[in-house]
Formats: sequence, C-alpha cells, structure tokens
Amino acid sequence: MTLRPDLAIIADHVARGARVLDVGCGDGALMAALRDTRDVDARGLELDAANVARGVARGLPVVQGDADSDLAGYPDDSFDYAILSQTLQTCHAPDRVLDELLRIGRRAFVSFPNFAHWRVRLSLLWGGRMPVTPLLPEQWYDTPNIHHVTIDDFRAFLSRRDVAVEGAWFLSRGTRRTDAGANLLAEHAVFLLRR
Repeated sequence: MTLRPDLAIIADHVARGARVLDVGCGDGALMAALRDTRDVDARGLELDAANVARGVARGLPVVQGDADSDLAGYPDDSFDYAILSQTLQTCHAPDRVLDELLRIGRRAFVSFPNFAHWRVRLSLLWGGRMPVTPLLPEQWYDTPNIHHVTIDDFRAFLSRRDVAVEGAWFLSRGTRRTDAGANLLAEHAVFLLRR
C-alpha cells in the first residue's frame, strides 16, 4: 500500500512499538501501515462514518468522533504520538485541538496544506477567485477547509505558544523540498511537535 506523501513522512518517523492516536484518521491507511510495518499500537478517531467503517473493516480500532469536542476524554500522556494529518485547517478551534494533541501525546505530528503556496497566491492575484487545485479540489462553498493556514502562520503560532519543533518537512508535488522559501514553494507541511 502506498501512503500519501505526508503520511509516509509520519510513518517513517514514528518509533517502532509506539502507542499512537490518529485524529482524523480517514480510512485508516496510516494506522494500517504503522501496525503492519512498525508494530505500532494505533487507535483512530474519525468524524466520517463511512471512513470509520472502512477502518474497522481493516481490523483497526477506529471510533467515530470529532477533534473539536472529543479529545478531552483522553488522559494526559496516554500516547507516544498524537497525529493530526490534513485536519487542522478543518477544525473549528485549531488552537484548542493542538493543545489537546500535546496534552494526550508526548509528541504530535501535524500536517496541513500551505495556503501561501505560489499557485494559491497566483490564483487569487490573477483570477481573483479562491483556488481550485489538485490538492485543494473543492470550491469555496463546499470546502471543509475553514482556516487557511500558512507555514509562516503556523511557525508564529507555535512560537507564541512555546511549542518546540522537533522536525519539519515540506512537500511540493509529493516530493520533499528544503526549508528555504517553503512558505512560498511548498504545497504541504509536516511538523513534529512537543511541549
């Protein structure tokens, strides 16, 4: 099974045998890869009922829940890693969700689309319309993305909250790129965080 590029980065950096909570786990692709290749005890929380069913059909412990409201019930430090992949920008209160991730996980992976990528900027500048790209395929009125975060916004947010960055990876067309100019040139970002 081939993982989405941001999920592959996360999978490569999760320690063997770790306990993981994948928040917004989709159909459980990352959880299955971690279970099968890294002997990880992975749990999932997913809003979409069809994705919950797909995860459960794979033999994964996935429950239906909402990142905005259902993380408070998890005990402090109950996981080695809490993962929020391509979900931060869909949360109603991403600041509170990040606080919860760092409370229940000793470390947190967060990945998101970079809304400052040059194609997004160009679409707004020349067309005057919200961009529709292969990575952001929805129209403005049906997108789940309610917070348009950029790499530089996220870094400033982490700095104000005294969150340490243990690792950061940037992707363009699924390929890793350097940190240089990432806010303009990277389509996606993946961060490994800790308090």
